[in-house]
Amino acid sequence: MFNRFTSVLYFRNFIFGVEDSLVSTVGLLSGVAVAGVPKTTILLTGIILLLVEGLSMAVGSFLTESSVEEYTHQIERPTRKNVISGIVMFFSYFFSGFIPLFPYIVWPVGFALNCSVVLSVVALFMLGVIGAKISGTNTSGIRSLSAS
Repeated sequence: MFNRFTSVLYFRNFIFGVEDSLVSTVGLLSGVAVAGVPKTTILLTGIILLLVEGLSMAVGSFLTESSVEEYTHQIERPTRKNVISGIVMFFSYFFSGFIPLFPYIVWPVGFALNCSVVLSVVALFMLGVIGAKISGTNTSGIRSLSAS
């Protein structure tokens, strides 16, 4: 069903969405948590971030891939793979953002802040490991951590 180029396109959007979501979400939630706001405010902020940024990243992915296709292949209408790329970006961003958000759902803010950071660092490392395994390279999870 998919050729190698299309698979790489989806893989790229998945990796980018997960990495950006983990870093952005843990950063914003940490800043909001340190400000001493109520837990409900932190949760609402996190969910709004995931929805708005997930949508923004999806639209950005779609527009980028469509523009590249227009430029390289002189195709002026979006293709199915561009739409799927945007969908992959949205869901990878949205769902991975719950990794740093989850601790705030179940624990008090002080403890959740530490857990959120630790879980995000572990998830970034695992993203690197999984990405290397899928791509067949010898890179490790350390690259994901150091690049973030």
